[in-house]
Amino acid sequence: MKKTALLIMIITLFSKLLGFGRDIFLSYFFGASGITDAYLISLTIPSVIFGFIGIGIVTAYIPMQTKIVLEEGEEEGSKFTTNFTNAILVLTTIIFSFGLIFTENIVKIFALGFYGDTLMLSVEFTRISLFGMYFTALVSIFSGYLQIKKNYVIPALAGFPFNIIVIISIFFASKGNYKILAIGTLVASASQFIMLIPFIYKEKFKYSLYVNFNNDKLKRVLYIALPSVLGASANQINTLVDKTIASSISVGGISALNYADRLNIFIQSLFVLSIVTSMYPIISNYASINNIKGIKETIMEAISIISLVVIPITVGAIFFSKEIVTLLFGRGAFNEQAIVMTSLALFYYSFGMWGYGLREILSRGFYSIQDTKTPMLNATFGVVINIILNIILSKYMGVGGLALATSISGSITALLLYISLQKKIGYFQNRKLIISLIKVLIASFIMGTIAKKSFELMSNSMNFGFSLIASIFLGVLVYFIAIFIMKIEELDNITTIFKNKIKKA
Repeated sequence: MKKTALLIMIITLFSKLLGFGRDIFLSYFFGASGITDAYLISLTIPSVIFGFIGIGIVTAYIPMQTKIVLEEGEEEGSKFTTNFTNAILVLTTIIFSFGLIFTENIVKIFALGFYGDTLMLSVEFTRISLFGMYFTALVSIFSGYLQIKKNYVIPALAGFPFNIIVIISIFFASKGNYKILAIGTLVASASQFIMLIPFIYKEKFKYSLYVNFNNDKLKRVLYIALPSVLGASANQINTLVDKTIASSISVGGISALNYADRLNIFIQSLFVLSIVTSMYPIISNYASINNIKGIKETIMEAISIISLVVIPITVGAIFFSKEIVTLLFGRGAFNEQAIVMTSLALFYYSFGMWGYGLREILSRGFYSIQDTKTPMLNATFGVVINIILNIILSKYMGVGGLALATSISGSITALLLYISLQKKIGYFQNRKLIISLIKVLIASFIMGTIAKKSFELMSNSMNFGFSLIASIFLGVLVYFIAIFIMKIEELDNITTIFKNKIKKA
């Protein structure tokens, strides 16, 4: 798992850096404005409406497809994938038709504070963005299909053409034709699926127009997917609630939340989802042969790795929230007000990074044993907490309150999910995990303190960007020295792997 996760991390790193380039382009040409608010809400609506299903597709599909291939062979697996794909496309068409008919009403629900030109632009953008649900469905299914075939690289590479096309569309839209933003994003979504096609057929997959809704396997996987649709989509529901309230707080509020959340998503995608992507097929396979010990060991390994990486990043984002936002976005149309709003949101989002990472891993543990009800109930509880905290905190803290509410709800639900999974499959090595977390926290705060002090000293006489980057590199070095001295087991395991590699070479 470590090797696969490392490869996916490297690919995801470059893909997400390109994604940052996309966001920097957007912030440079459009800042945090009514145009960006309209564009971002048009992307949020289809992703929320269909994202529930998109996430449920993979979490339910992978265990079922793995089981069918194991018990009945590749031909039956191919037939099931065809039937499943066509059934999802029929469902997509129903949702798409509903969205197209009631677009304006939906936009008004999602963005309570929109009116005038911003509202009309949002409606126009959303009608175009809804077409992208078809490509989201296909990419979700066949990324899972390729991962089962142990092809993790191509699905991870799909972000490259997407980001390049969106960057080009942002540039041309800045000339005055804002509709190009939505059209370019739709074309970018299509490019992701087009990239997968040759590799799908390389695996000898045979597509047909066959669909049978009475198929027992299809009924089973849809039954499994139904609760996981809610259980795996807490992030999207919370994002929706955040943006809905942000639309009524201030112009640019949605954009500020989006830019800050992009940084949060970057961390989740690079480290957490890379690990989850490589972990999930493994624990699904363990579940198919009832190897509970294997599931527990793999989950604990994944938690240890994300703790080692995400906790210091969390501390770094807390210490340097404004500096990071200024360095990445502080130019062009992105003014001081946008910097303040975005850095405030990033500061409070940072507190939930580890909790959200933990929840992603634990949810997959439940899905692997085909328990989708527990994550669904957990996510529903999290949404309720988030809505209550949003209403309370946004009154006193504005955009920052929305981000803090998301972090608190995510952390609480992660803890509850951890307790529930232990009741389901047995206790983890809790004492060992707590000791490791304490060591990582101590090392992270040492890192953050030294990096901040060094930045304050250097920024007095050196360039801002150079001072920040140099301070971050110094902090990373201090962190690795600290965790090495503290003898954190997961670092020792990784060091042993590299030593063995060198010896073999």
